Amino acid sequence: MAQITIYLDDNTAALVKAAVKEAGSSQSQWIAEAVRQRARAEWPASVVALAGAWPDFPTAEEIRKQKAPDAPRVRL
Repeated sequence: MAQITIYLDDNTAALVKAAVKEAGSSQSQWIAEAVRQRARAEWPASVVALAGAWPDFPTAEEIRKQKAPDAPRVRL
């Protein structure tokens, strides 16, 4: 198991201590879970559940069919 040292300002450390107390876990466990949540590669279930939530929203295929004029480009 890897060991990582982090430095937190006093306000952030107080927030962590309060959250750890509320969660009933250790600081190490709480911080590890926070890192896992932020570093994961998949979308959270709450975001995935939004897929298809707007029935009148066009599909990707419908959007691609529209031939809208391209915006003027500036030569760099």
